[in-house]
Amino acid sequence: MEKFVPYQARYAVLPVENVDTDQIIPARFLKTTNKAGLGDSLFADWRYDNDGNPNPDFVLNQPFAHGAEVLVAGNNFGCGSSREHAPWALQGFGFKAVLSTYFADIFRNNALKNGVLPIVIPENVYNYLVEEDAKNPGQATVSVDLENQSITLPDGESIMFPIEPFAKYCVLNGVDQMGYLANADADISHFESQRPARINTMGL
Repeated sequence: MEKFVPYQARYAVLPVENVDTDQIIPARFLKTTNKAGLGDSLFADWRYDNDGNPNPDFVLNQPFAHGAEVLVAGNNFGCGSSREHAPWALQGFGFKAVLSTYFADIFRNNALKNGVLPIVIPENVYNYLVEEDAKNPGQATVSVDLENQSITLPDGESIMFPIEPFAKYCVLNGVDQMGYLANADADISHFESQRPARINTMGL
């Protein structure tokens, strides 16, 4: 996972509520443990027809969506079964963040563990972003600053968003949970060295 760097990016809008993880990445693609190529399967049942041809009506197949790094999605994004492949697919497509009024807990945690920011926004901000995109699809931008937990909207207004402190630390520093523990190896060794010998001999 790479360290987070503040950025400004174009966004694409998927104005659909209750998008579950099977829609984000259908179950038939879950056999792989490799992230490579999963971006091609993102929203596969919506992006492609039965013959595997791109659906010209789906938003991510529109030319203006190419290169968008933020997805603005409807309420309750990422509901359904747990699958880490969902943030893998979003990341593989090029998305660094998803903005929604609500995220399912398991999806939110999986996304954060992989460096994809699930940013909760108020309903009025969601409606504003949808309206701005409708004026000139794919051209409006937002800026994301994790250190200050803020996003800057197309009109220049900044709003704050919540994030768990530990998740924020990991994403900012580009480490997962195992990486965090590995970085604390010296502190762990020092703690162990200070333990009374009688405790160590007990195997505790």
